[in-house]
Formats: sequence, structure tokens, C-alpha cells
Amino acid sequence: MDTLARLRGVRAVRLSVLTDETTSPERQREADDLAAAALGIDFDGREAVDLDVSASKVGPFDRPELGAWLARPDEFDAIVWWRFDRAIRSMSDMHDLAKWAKQHRKMLVFAEGIGGGRLVFDFRNAMDPTAELMMMMLAFAAQVESASIRDRVLGAHAAMRKMAYRWKGGRPSYGYMIAPMPKEHGAGKTLVPDPDAVKVIERIIRDLLSGMTITKLCQDLRAEKVPTPRDHWSLKAGRKTGGKTGGAKGETTTRDAFCWVPSVIRKVLTSPALLGWKLHQGNPVRDSEGTPIMATEHPILTREEFDVIGKLFEDRKIGPHDRVDQKSKLLRVIHCAGCGSRMYHMSNKRKGVQRESYKCTAHLTGIVCPASVAIRADWVEEYVEREFLALIGDLQTQKTIVIPGYDPAPEIAATLAEFNAHQEEKGRQKSTAAKRAWQERADALDNRLAVLEQTPARPEKREVVTTGRTIREVWAESDDQERRHLLLEAGARLLIKKGTRGGWRKLDESRVSFALGEGFFRDAADALVALREELAYESRPDVPSSGGGGLRLAA
Repeated sequence: MDTLARLRGVRAVRLSVLTDETTSPERQREADDLAAAALGIDFDGREAVDLDVSASKVGPFDRPELGAWLARPDEFDAIVWWRFDRAIRSMSDMHDLAKWAKQHRKMLVFAEGIGGGRLVFDFRNAMDPTAELMMMMLAFAAQVESASIRDRVLGAHAAMRKMAYRWKGGRPSYGYMIAPMPKEHGAGKTLVPDPDAVKVIERIIRDLLSGMTITKLCQDLRAEKVPTPRDHWSLKAGRKTGGKTGGAKGETTTRDAFCWVPSVIRKVLTSPALLGWKLHQGNPVRDSEGTPIMATEHPILTREEFDVIGKLFEDRKIGPHDRVDQKSKLLRVIHCAGCGSRMYHMSNKRKGVQRESYKCTAHLTGIVCPASVAIRADWVEEYVEREFLALIGDLQTQKTIVIPGYDPAPEIAATLAEFNAHQEEKGRQKSTAAKRAWQERADALDNRLAVLEQTPARPEKREVVTTGRTIREVWAESDDQERRHLLLEAGARLLIKKGTRGGWRKLDESRVSFALGEGFFRDAADALVALREELAYESRPDVPSSGGGGLRLAA
């Protein structure tokens, strides 16, 4: 006992799932402490805690804290685990651990072994093979148990996937959280909308429908420190945000928090999980008739709403390359009169002074411009603002209220793609059971396609209403990107001609030509100009008043 009393121990704690109360860190520590006290082992603050780490997937030497202790064998004499499965789940891992313990003359202790008794494997005597033999036998039993558990879990998950509203466990799709199953649907867990995540999803949809670019939306979400889906789940689970993410080729970087990027928004808004569907490996889980099985009673979006969002992404080509020149207020508005090409914002220093300008860069794309131009940025930006607001600044803005219709075409296309992918697996099944399962899924998808093809489409309804605010008011409250969107929506186009001698003092307005594109805004601008001219004529003292001018102006 005197020798044992001097042993320096490391308490090893491991947990696969943070929410598992039956194997909590506190319970493991309590068992380890009792075993250490009986064997005269002193921990003295030495502890390896690896939470949310699977023994089946991560060996002892690869675990963050335990691996660090195993790399410093001179600092301790014994390691104490609660049970065998806290240390290893495979014979190869146990072989490596036993080999390490034999090489470094260490004692391995399991507070509760098979049958509940304590197991002590003392490798301090290199000539005694008993410890290594016993560990290998127990490792074999642990590996068999692990495989059996895995088969049972996979079977249970497969069965639960076919149960409507029943959640098998794990992290739900963004927008949902786990809740007790309503009694009328049986026992277990289900999914319900997560109010915090739904609020973010609704905000994203609202901003995109209002015309905001996805780049600007990501910037706003980052500036407001809105948690990304991964960080949102970490916060809900009581863990730290951030983690490892991709860096340069072959490298990873660690972040304190993840960032909103266009691909994340696309993934969230185009996932069928928003419809409340169960997904497995990215595909909908279907019943025998091919109908998607629901994971919740309360889906976040209807099919009609989901299709509207999907079409928005298709129409605007929102994606990871949705770049915007942040300094250019007139991107896609200002053009060179010489060749018709777009002009781009440039910054340069001259004699210590920062100068901003727009230049024709047609030569970079192989176009020969007969009269390439450049012009000061502030001149043309002020000119466009003045002319734009003079033309339609008093026009009331409108918004379109969309009552979604229903078109089975998107779901037909998605189901057909799923059916075609399934057909590629035909003939690869060897067993009768696998062939039967393949045929059942093929029949289910075919049934679903038949139902969808018989479902009539319902057109959407649109109602245009005025907002009570003028374009001038909206312009005053908007940032540069929102103003650019207003200009582009109105079809604004500014042409720049070659400058004249002495044109560096102020804007020579003979060089510039501003107009709105054909359509509603152009017609409204022409009507306003005509009305102003008529009112100006009637207000002349030599013209008799006909009355009603105020009414026409309001109209």
C-alpha cells in the first residue's frame, strides 16, 4: 500500500453525447475517485476530460485531453476510467493502449468492470503477460458490444424515420428544436419551430424579397452578430460557438464564431426541412405512396411559400459569387458613350490626395473604345441623384402583395431527380431483401410522381398597393446599395462623353446624358413632367384658372 499511495493518477472522463445524464462527467468522477482512494492513487488535479467524443470514432491517442496526457507519460503513473467503454471500443485501440502502458510501465484502472467489480491492469512488471492478455480479451468483448449497439441504433433510427413526427435524435435542421411528442402521437420526441431561428429566417426572406442583395444581407447579419446555424445550435446546447473550418488547401482554421456567407443562406432557404419533411442523407424520407414523411406538425413554410423562395434564388442567381463593388454607387448605371461599356469605380492617390473616379475599362476585355473616358466620381454621383429625384422623386413607391399559388412542377422535378438517381442503383442489389427494398422505393417515387402530375396548378395572385412614401423619402433613408437598386429598378442609365478643355473645374453637363428605361418609371416620369408643365402654364397670370390643379397633382 505504501507503494500504491505514492502513485500519481490521471482521472479520464469521456462522454459521447453531452446531454446523456446516465453517463454524466460527475458520475464518472465519483466512481473514479472511489477506485483511486481504494488503490492509493492521488489525482492532485490531473484530469483528462473529453466531452462529445465517440470512442468508436476517436482513439485514446487522438482525443484532445487524454491524447495530451498520453504524450507526457513521465508526469503520472496510472490512468483511471469509470468503465471499459469510456476508454476504448475496438481491439486495435486497446492493443495500442496496452502496448503504450507496457512500454511506459503504467497502471490502467477501470472503476467498474464486467459484473461491476473493479479491474486493475498493472503493466509496471514488463515480464508479466497476464494484464495484456486480459485486456485483449475484454477489448474483443467491447468491440462486439460496440458493433451490436451500432446495429441496434441504426435499426432503431431506420424504424423511427418511417414514423410521422417522431424525431430520432441528433441536431435538427435550422429553424426547429426538439420537444416532447404530443400524447396523441405516442411517446418520444418531435420537432417544433424554434422561435429564435424562425425570426431570423423570416427576416432573411423579408430582406431578400424587398430587393436586398445577399452580400448586403450577410454583412448586416455579421454586423448584428446574429448566430449562424452552427453557432445557434452550439448556444442551444450550452457549448462554445465556432470551431474548425476550411482554410488553405489541406489546412483548417479555428474560429471563435462562424460567419454568414451566401452559401449558408442558400442552404437554409432551399432545404426541404423548411417544409417539415424528414430528410436522410439529404433526401426526403417517403412512405409507401411516395409522400414525404413529416418530422413536425408545424412546418415553417408551406409548399407555395417554399417555391416562391426557390424561384427568387433562381431569378436573382443568388450564390456564393454575388459580389458587389462596395465603393461604386453607380455600378451598372454609368456607361462610356464611346463604346457603351460599363464604367468602374477607381481610387488613386495623386500628390498625396485620394481621388475617386469612374473610368472606361473596355480595353481590359479586349474592346477597342474610340473615345475612352474618365470622370470624377463625386460629380456624376451628385448629378445622378439630382436628376433622378427631379424626375420621379415625388412618385409614391409601391409594393406588390403576393398571394402564393401552387405549381407542382418544382416538386415533380425534385422527385424525378430522386427517382433517376435511384434508378442508377438498379441491379446492384445481391440479396432478396435489398432488391425488395429497392423496388419498394422505386414504386413509392413513381406513385408520388403520378399524384403530382394529376395535381392542378394554381396561379399566384399579385396586388400592387402604394406605400404612402415617395421615392425621395425612401432615397433619403437608404444606403448606397439600396439607392443603386432603386436606380437599376428604374432602368437608370448615365452616358459619359469625352471631356472638353478646362473641364477639370466642374462638371460639364454637356458630357453627361441621364435617362430612365422604358416601362412604369419612364411613363410615370413623363406624366409628372407633363403635369408640371401644365400646372406651370395655368399658374401664369395671363392664363385663366381652370381649377382642379391640386387634385391632379395629388393624383
